[in-house]
Amino acid sequence: QHAARSTQHAARSTQHAARTVASHEPNAERLPSSALLSATMAVDLHTHSDVSDGSASPSRIIDLAVAARLTAVALTDHDTLAGIDEARSRADELGIRLIPGVELSCEWDQGGCHMVVLWLEPGSGPLQDRLADLQVARDGRNDRILARLADFGIDITAEELAAQSGGGVTGRPHIAALMVAKGAVGSVRQAFDEYLGNGKPAYVGRERLTPDEAIALAEASGAVTVLAHPHTLGLENAAEFRDALGDMGETGLSGMECWYGEYSPAYRKSMVSVARSHELVPSGGSDFHGTYKPGLSLGTGRGDLVVPDHVLDELEARRPSAPLRS
Repeated sequence: QHAARSTQHAARSTQHAARTVASHEPNAERLPSSALLSATMAVDLHTHSDVSDGSASPSRIIDLAVAARLTAVALTDHDTLAGIDEARSRADELGIRLIPGVELSCEWDQGGCHMVVLWLEPGSGPLQDRLADLQVARDGRNDRILARLADFGIDITAEELAAQSGGGVTGRPHIAALMVAKGAVGSVRQAFDEYLGNGKPAYVGRERLTPDEAIALAEASGAVTVLAHPHTLGLENAAEFRDALGDMGETGLSGMECWYGEYSPAYRKSMVSVARSHELVPSGGSDFHGTYKPGLSLGTGRGDLVVPDHVLDELEARRPSAPLRS
């Protein structure tokens, strides 16, 4: 009974915070009432802030999560934990649970894949220290991309790029935004389709971890790994997909993103079945990037996304007991 009363009190606190945040929302950013998840306990385990390639601040991520009446939200910026402290401070203030995390780009035999890492704390540690190395490699890559764009008459300086990213992790979305601002292309999508995407003339590869390395480093750091947006793996048939998940599962992969912002309800359901068949926890999230992914809302995706909060309990049950510290 005491636990039930505590849960009810926490729910009332979250709802009160949601009303408080919503009352201060600009009309253009207010979530539609149909998208609010008041009837379902839901989470969002894949979001990005302006510390990497999103447009909203870490604090704003928390505000939007509360406005969507989520019970928890994970901040998973690319290759950095720099936004966690700000997000945690705001989450504590508003009474919502924050899961610290990161999204990693990995390289494997079939191409690239992404891993969402959850419960990765800022500070030193096996994966945390590796992130610093990856950031150095990312900066060198950006310089080479700018040089290639200059060959096409698109001049972007390193100073302009740093200003665009706000000093956080800088990547191709920031370059694309500057290309739009300078009139070189009409949209971020066009920038990727014609210049920055894989195989396009200004594309430059970068240093990446293998899935095995990412999983091992995350486990040593007390975190769990989730295969992000698996439709991007580039696998051609069910047998290849089964083999890939089997290999990663044996290495220690904990979950797979099934409730994803861009997926249809039917596809989400089928992916849950695939995850369960490989003894993976079906995870999910919006992959919110703010204005860099128009029409995609935190917590609700395109308006019909609901990631049930019980998956958070399942993922947490797979956390390693004691992270290593370097």
